[in-house]
Amino acid sequence: MRKISFLFTGLFMATAIFAKDNDDSTKLVMDMLQRMDSIESALHYKTGKLSLAGGAVSINIPEQFKFLESADAKYVVEDLWGNPPSTDPPLGLLMPVSSNVTMAGGYTFIVSFQDMGYVKDDDAAKINYDDLLKEMKKSNVEENEERKKLNLTQLNLVGWAAKPYYDKDRKILHWAKEYGIAGEEVNTLNYDVRVLGRKGVLVLQAVSTMDELDSVNAHINDVLAMVNFTEGNRYSDFDSSTDNVAAWTIGGLVAGKVLAKAGLFSVILKFLKFIIAGVVLAGGAIWRFISGRRKKKEEEMQYQPEPVQTNTDTDLPVQ
Repeated sequence: MRKISFLFTGLFMATAIFAKDNDDSTKLVMDMLQRMDSIESALHYKTGKLSLAGGAVSINIPEQFKFLESADAKYVVEDLWGNPPSTDPPLGLLMPVSSNVTMAGGYTFIVSFQDMGYVKDDDAAKINYDDLLKEMKKSNVEENEERKKLNLTQLNLVGWAAKPYYDKDRKILHWAKEYGIAGEEVNTLNYDVRVLGRKGVLVLQAVSTMDELDSVNAHINDVLAMVNFTEGNRYSDFDSSTDNVAAWTIGGLVAGKVLAKAGLFSVILKFLKFIIAGVVLAGGAIWRFISGRRKKKEEEMQYQPEPVQTNTDTDLPVQ
């Protein structure tokens, strides 16, 4: 999250100022950076044309983006970001080339496929999305109870960050939700895209903070241009005599009822557990050093004949 980036900046500044006297704090911060570099170097970023979902989906990643395949994606989403484990791992992660999974800022698209059958779109023009939002907020309360039992971060659905829109010609549905998290200054953004196919739905879910919404909107068409159902798997290839029809319609996709039925959470967090733990440790060490240094300085000032004005600009907030 962006707050973590600001905190890292503060830690680096404090480390630079007090490095000579505070080797332990410097080591903690440098260890964190080394671990982040180690994680990034162990991941296998890809570009170019790839086949997903058993050949049903084709993705062509240009040089401005990069992609992590399923095994790396599962590790990042669950182990690194701290989301609930899933028996149905994502197909991959798509992000701008300037972003990294250990970065607090930026956005990442989680790519997956829901093999639910052919989704009829007859209800798309009839949905009252304001009423649907009210139902989703009620479900959000129940979901938070489940997250609490699993000792996971609870999220409060604020509302639409972008109201649902269905492109009937391209068979693409997209919308965005804004979530608040206790203790976080910036709300979380979940930007959802569903591309309808013959036997299921391609899911792209952008994970970020709300201040990245404009950036996601600016690049959403570029992202959509990268992914396609292959011949024989497109929406227009549906064969009513042989293919299954999904139990869910457009409204069900937006409400997240498909994920709820599967026992999964429809909200994904980019919540770097190992970074937060390290920041707390490093921040505490630096703060204890600063506090002790200031106390010693105040005691020395009591013996000075002339009053000396202290500078409190180096005060850091307690995390």
